[in-house]
Amino acid sequence: MKMKKTILSCLLALGFLSVSAQDQQPKTEYVFNPHWYVQIQPLGLQYTLGEVDFGDLNSYSVQAAIGRQLSPIFGLRLAVNAWQSKAGSEINGQTYLWDWKYVAPSLDLTINLSNALCGYNPNRVFNFGLFLGGGANIGFSNDNAADAKNAMNAKYGVNTLEYLWDGTKIRPFAQGGITADFKLSDAISLGVELNANTLSDKYNSKKADNWDWYFNALAGVKINLGPTYTTRIIPAPEPEIRYVEKIVEKVVEVPAPAPAPVIEPLRRDVFFLINKTNIRPEEAQKVKDIADYMREHPTSKVMITGYADAGTGNNKINDRLAAGRADAIVKSLKNDYGIAESRISYDSKGSRVQPFAENDMNRVSICIAE
Repeated sequence: MKMKKTILSCLLALGFLSVSAQDQQPKTEYVFNPHWYVQIQPLGLQYTLGEVDFGDLNSYSVQAAIGRQLSPIFGLRLAVNAWQSKAGSEINGQTYLWDWKYVAPSLDLTINLSNALCGYNPNRVFNFGLFLGGGANIGFSNDNAADAKNAMNAKYGVNTLEYLWDGTKIRPFAQGGITADFKLSDAISLGVELNANTLSDKYNSKKADNWDWYFNALAGVKINLGPTYTTRIIPAPEPEIRYVEKIVEKVVEVPAPAPAPVIEPLRRDVFFLINKTNIRPEEAQKVKDIADYMREHPTSKVMITGYADAGTGNNKINDRLAAGRADAIVKSLKNDYGIAESRISYDSKGSRVQPFAENDMNRVSICIAE
């Protein structure tokens, strides 16, 4: 009787189930596309640095360019600036002015500071940038300078404009500037540009023993040729469900159960092509091996880890590839072989972990079922 009471009092069991799930939303990833663009800036004002009044040295300026945006931050631009430069001298209160024509092609390195400082965002309305470059200034039609020199020499009897030139002169120049673009659509934006240009002291025909300078303020339109980016939807991970079970031990002595047979785990390495996440036909048998093992052992589970090779791409691209490779195995087990989702775990290491010494072998998902 005492033994029965002891058994009844000790056969108390308690279990509970805890489910923890966090709502997550799919994310949209923007992938930059290298692209060409054309730029037309018909509204321009040039100021040529000089000693006379500011308003006397302003003239009209235009510019056209074709460029290639190589990355979210860096690009190259071939621009042609042209129209007219001015210069002047003042002697005894009398101002003498002259102008000449020029065409100045240049090659510039462009830098998108908004993307560099704030991250890539193709939907940003305002983009601020800068550029550095240089080219050749082709000057011609400098006849007005000769007339001004003759007038000054005749009136004052002094030798002016020691660097007077005629014909066509080609002089190298360096330039730098800033840009501001206002996006109207994916293809079109309005922009303004300020640039400073420096070249030989002989540009304005006056001897000053320093570099000559001219500055341009330009406004116009920029047209992108082709798509500048693509989008990719990253699905939200499935909620993680955790089961916690608690059992009160029985006080009753029972025979020890026979040891469970040892089941060897199964590993399969599914390899992928560069920049691909789809399972190739020659690798599909490995996924079937995992599914057959899990059907044969109903309590088994599988861990899938995706990787990318460190020899190509960058961390952002490789993280996406590694996750996609793991996801491809998960979907195949669920959809093609009916393996329950609760028996599948997965992870992604990107290219930060390299399981194999040979670079190309790291484009892989390693699957371990046990």
